[in-house]
Amino acid sequence: MSIRIAGIVKESTVDGPGIRYVIFAQGCHHGCKGCQNPHTWDYNGGKDIEIEDILKDISKDPLIDGVSFSGGECFDQPKSFCELAKKIKEKYSFTIIAWSGYLYEELISDKDKKEMLEQIDYLVDGPFEIGKKDLLLKWRGSSNQRLIDVKASLRKNRVVEVEDIKR
Repeated sequence: MSIRIAGIVKESTVDGPGIRYVIFAQGCHHGCKGCQNPHTWDYNGGKDIEIEDILKDISKDPLIDGVSFSGGECFDQPKSFCELAKKIKEKYSFTIIAWSGYLYEELISDKDKKEMLEQIDYLVDGPFEIGKKDLLLKWRGSSNQRLIDVKASLRKNRVVEVEDIKR
């Protein structure tokens, strides 16, 4: 199975706590004004990469302690990202963080997106809103976005917001 990506950052310290392997999904329909990754919007851009190749790449770096899904919109490829997340969880004890322009409530109402969401530990949800941009927010770009503990939210059947991400 493959994923359409805009790129990969192999060792990021800005896309979640610790040293993270970041996969940038290719394709996004949200088109948020002020988006830091507008080159990821075109669904025909980027390249396809096999999930197994990503897993092999992750295994080469002993410094990685987490994986982040950014974009583009990773939830527009829910089956591929779900499969990748499942395999990451099987092989490693990494936290998985995802950023999405969708709201949590939208994700849980779609079967495929919910299945992917169930593999994620933390979600930053909601579109970036330039009028609410706040550089002091941890892991978020604008104040309308929520940092959500997905596992707790699914257990409690309501959104559980957190201030920070546990590794």
